[in-house]
Amino acid sequence: MTSDNDRRRGLLARLRGERSAARSRGRRRLGAAVRLIAALTLAGGAYTVFAPGVQAQENPPLTGAAAEGKALFDVSCVTCHGRNAQGVEGRGPSLIGVGSASVEFQVSSGRMPMARQEAQAMRKPPVFTDEQVRQLGQYVQELGGGPQVPEGDLREGANLATGGELFRINCSQCHAFGGGGGALSSGKYAPSLRPASDRQIYAAMLSGPQNMPVFGDNQITPEQKADIIAYIQDTLKHDQDQGGFNLGRYGPSTEGLAIFLIGIVALVFASLWIAGKS
Repeated sequence: MTSDNDRRRGLLARLRGERSAARSRGRRRLGAAVRLIAALTLAGGAYTVFAPGVQAQENPPLTGAAAEGKALFDVSCVTCHGRNAQGVEGRGPSLIGVGSASVEFQVSSGRMPMARQEAQAMRKPPVFTDEQVRQLGQYVQELGGGPQVPEGDLREGANLATGGELFRINCSQCHAFGGGGGALSSGKYAPSLRPASDRQIYAAMLSGPQNMPVFGDNQITPEQKADIIAYIQDTLKHDQDQGGFNLGRYGPSTEGLAIFLIGIVALVFASLWIAGKS
């Protein structure tokens, strides 16, 4: 009898111990859940308090010039380049990261806005003033960053001889030795450098418009860019062509054609004249 009572008491004790352990585990889990909820609530509250400040730092307000540029962009550029300059497929590329240099080249030379989709944007009288061009460039610059044309005299301290050497190595293959430009493939062409300003030439080297490669500061230093600009502006544009008519300065193609047409025709007439005299 005593043994049976002991077994019952032992069984009851084990049952009570298991229930107690189960209750302890339940309390621990409940406590962990409460602590987790409290931590999430605290984190959410902290985010609510500090999120506006973080967002303000990530998206700083536009400067005055950039705000004016955005107003111009929303009227004249948004159709092709999108509301946030992200680009529109089949109309215009994204402007994120192109920098103010690209905007300054394209807009100040009248290439943008384009009148119609073509193989290459043609130079036209500009639609915007110089101040408006700067404002548009500043907006795109603050929107996505990118290369910028430095302020000041872009030819200061330039070396014409070095500029001529750099031009012949890097530019003459497309723009010809006289800067008159030349034809490329697929209906494109390298434009004449005659109407280009200092800032447009510098911006073109930084941005690489159309088929032109990008000449960043790692490829051609700012000092070398100044040498090239000085050579174009002070030598190519003021060359008096001591040899006579320059044939458009397009290089050996036009010169060879002129020699063929004039020289061969002259030889034919000379041969006929000699034959007639004999």
